[in-house]
Amino acid sequence: MTLSVKQIISEQLLTWSDVTKQPHRFGGIEFLYQGKEIGHFHGDFLVDILMSRPSRDQFIAEGRAKPHHIYPESNWISVYIQSEEDLMNAIELLRFKYNYLVSKME
Repeated sequence: MTLSVKQIISEQLLTWSDVTKQPHRFGGIEFLYQGKEIGHFHGDFLVDILMSRPSRDQFIAEGRAKPHHIYPESNWISVYIQSEEDLMNAIELLRFKYNYLVSKME
């Protein structure tokens, strides 16, 4: 049986220390580190992550993310998952945010 993108990402993130998941307030699921949001899913192939402005701009410039699908001027990025490469990129960007939250909370 093949796992869905959402299942693969969920399984990966839930192996990280102190990560939990819950329903997201606008639908989908969100991942949290000690109560702070790492990112969230809409449907099965769209991940949104809140970044600092410099990180947001860098990831968009590198082509690793798109401006947020509803609020393109915000610090949110959207990652569309259409390939194995996109899946790995989404996990890396979620890990980047996780590492930021871990360092901020220490």
